[in-house]
Amino acid sequence: MNRTQLKRSRILRMALTDTDAMDQDIKGEPFILRAIKIALVVALYWFVSITMVFINNYLLDSKELDAPLFVTFFQCVISVCLCWLMNIFSKLWPGYVDFPSIKLDLKVSREILPLSVVFIAMITFNNLCLKNVGVAFYTVGRSLSTVFNVLLSYVILKQTTSLYALLCCGVILGGFWLGVDQEGEAGSLSWSGVIFGVIASACVSLNAIYTKKVMPVVDGSIWKLSYYNNLNACVLFIPLLVLFGELGHVAGFSRLGDLHFWGMMVIGGMFGFAIGYVTGLQIKYTSPLTHNVSGTAKACAQTVLAVAYYATSKSLLWWTSNLMVLGGSFAYTWVKGLEMKKTQIPEDSSSTEEKQSREDSGV
Repeated sequence: MNRTQLKRSRILRMALTDTDAMDQDIKGEPFILRAIKIALVVALYWFVSITMVFINNYLLDSKELDAPLFVTFFQCVISVCLCWLMNIFSKLWPGYVDFPSIKLDLKVSREILPLSVVFIAMITFNNLCLKNVGVAFYTVGRSLSTVFNVLLSYVILKQTTSLYALLCCGVILGGFWLGVDQEGEAGSLSWSGVIFGVIASACVSLNAIYTKKVMPVVDGSIWKLSYYNNLNACVLFIPLLVLFGELGHVAGFSRLGDLHFWGMMVIGGMFGFAIGYVTGLQIKYTSPLTHNVSGTAKACAQTVLAVAYYATSKSLLWWTSNLMVLGGSFAYTWVKGLEMKKTQIPEDSSSTEEKQSREDSGV
């Protein structure tokens, strides 16, 4: 047990130190070349993450097809297909494609099933939040993941949080309520969207906690976990589609034979699959701390792009709420990083937060 904790401690300490986070094969590269690679990886992460949010908003905002569960289900199907495709490519070209060998193991699928239920709730409420609040308010609407991470870590894992980290959470909460107030003042507030966002934030934290518990079942492979999670989701979504009557909506959809619509659905699924890869790539070339900072900056850019693209006018207090959420999130990440470096004994919640950053990277 002590050996396992020591190994985890060393890995996380290395991950939190920018200079040690690089793999051995890139440490010896010239600074300029390494800097260019990092810049390209960060740019790729921003492009995939922001594009994915806008595509999902386009698909979910359709006035003709009110079937958010079906859109989410289809993206899970695409993810499973891509996992199998990558598995085949890795066997055909093992020197060029690195992907774990996957197969259908019902025992593994059953052990991951509780996590899959949380996973379904997370992606479903995430999309419902996006559908109801739009891209501009999406960052604020989904901003409570950090707060729930602190709360659930205490309730479930009995882990305490420092005063400075709690103050950062207070800033995030203040920004959230100010944003809700300003959306209400502007007459564009969707309470259902806000509630969906709060539930999605809680599910992100629960997903991170349960992911940690089931990782040994898939030999610590994020890709295997993604495969089984999406496979279970495909099965579990079917009764939900029937229960909420979305199969009837899809059957009566006027653009059912439109190749452009299905093309956008496939592209949305591909970007949903790709975000896992680019998140891991950004962490590999930087660190979990830098990845969270990059995610915060990306969320800011995403908000500005959404306001500009949809040509909406926002008040000064509305922008202030966004800055409070983003500033509080950045400060929380920085405080936790400093605490872990200072103690050199990473808390279990830190590994929870690293996984949360992977799942929340679409924010």
